[in-house]
Amino acid sequence: METNRLTKIASSAIRRRGGKVHLIGIAGSGMSALAVLFKESGWNVTGSDANSFEPIPTYLQKNKIFFYKKYDAKNIPKNVDLVIMGNNIPLALKENPEKKFVIRSGVPIQSLPEALAMLSKDTENIVVAGSSGKSTCATLLAWCLFKAKKDPSYFIGALPLDLKHSSHLGSGKDFVLEGDEYTSAKDDRRSKFLHFYPASVLLTSVTHDHINIFPTEKSYKAPYKKLVAKIPQHGLLVYSLEGKNNKEISKYAKSKKVSYSLSNKKPARHGGADYYAQNIKFGLQSSFDLLYQGKKIATIKTKLLGKHNIENIIGVAALLLENKKITPKVFAEAVNSFHGIQNRIELLSKNSTIPVYAGLGSSYEKARSIFDAMHLHFPKKRLIAVFEPHAFSWRNRKFLEWYRNIFDNVNEVVMLPTISRGKKAKGQLTTKEVWDAVKKYRNIHTAKSEKDALQIIKKIVKSSDVVALVSSGPMLGLTKSVPKLFAKKS
Repeated sequence: METNRLTKIASSAIRRRGGKVHLIGIAGSGMSALAVLFKESGWNVTGSDANSFEPIPTYLQKNKIFFYKKYDAKNIPKNVDLVIMGNNIPLALKENPEKKFVIRSGVPIQSLPEALAMLSKDTENIVVAGSSGKSTCATLLAWCLFKAKKDPSYFIGALPLDLKHSSHLGSGKDFVLEGDEYTSAKDDRRSKFLHFYPASVLLTSVTHDHINIFPTEKSYKAPYKKLVAKIPQHGLLVYSLEGKNNKEISKYAKSKKVSYSLSNKKPARHGGADYYAQNIKFGLQSSFDLLYQGKKIATIKTKLLGKHNIENIIGVAALLLENKKITPKVFAEAVNSFHGIQNRIELLSKNSTIPVYAGLGSSYEKARSIFDAMHLHFPKKRLIAVFEPHAFSWRNRKFLEWYRNIFDNVNEVVMLPTISRGKKAKGQLTTKEVWDAVKKYRNIHTAKSEKDALQIIKKIVKSSDVVALVSSGPMLGLTKSVPKLFAKKS
């Protein structure tokens, strides 16, 4: 793609606040956030997507962004200035008439990360990267900057519970970008975050993920090394000392480096973390003392659940305080008022005596953090998990070992079927193979439909239980029907 020429075209459209942009595959979390950024920039935004599910369609509707439910060349506006091609749309031209029309007509095309790089080229960019926690950290960073009256720009691949949108073009100099290591486009195998210009990077963990793109751990680490190497010498790398592979990755940064950890057993000068927590007290509102190299900075209170979220908060504190973008007092106030993002251990049953939480379980690490958080905050309750093996890795034979112990601390498990998308890919597991892999657990139940699952859940859940809905997909609609089920019981 001719990036320089496209940037000039797009920039001129922004200046006249009348450019037309069409997003093919608009109903993804990232593409919908990008659509809002374009709209705030003054563009006339349309889109299309043949495979959408809530909450994205409602989110686009609230932002008055129209999109077509089928791909058709007629959907492309006349005199369109720019087309954004999603990474998950059908690849073959015969499968996607819009893509076929755009390529033949010569309309300028960008990928999502190219468009983000264009919109964030002249700002001070904070890139949040890692195999887990990046959506929460990016959202908290943006929230804290708002509370500090900085009016930041931001892009988050999830829907925040406190911020109005998942993206925003602010008047401040900061631009918070959730950095995705996944490929940029069908014809651009670079990780998305390598298009960005980072002034600072917050690195959470580099635990091997996306086996379909990165077959080995070495290949997974490679783009992270390139990302931190892009930080200028006057910039900043903040990394979790407990995050897998982070020490190795940090060596490639030429900038200032600051580490953080949940706790600390030795001084920073002897290899310990710079920022860490003490006196952690867990509850529905947890609290801890934030320390920097042995000195207490502030007492922090948070509504977020789990040890991993305490660690996320410490990482955000390290980046903001090191860059002098916020005071400890304002930071503590911002964290105390922060509720997180949708589907990240989100309480769905606010009107029920049975707590029902939804969590993103796209990897072993993420699913385990959800179950650990439930046990930590509800130690006297039985844990009922409804699990959908939606993500590619959960359906890949190479990661079949994940099922050996993922449910060790779960009292009852309702297993949903695998999805059909990508079933022809190499090493894909069938629903039967996945279900057979978890048969060793005594309390395993299998459900082929929403109706089956609801019947099982109604039968096994007791009034003193806690329920966790774990997936990275639509879960047959259970995120809506399960809370309704227990609302009737309360």
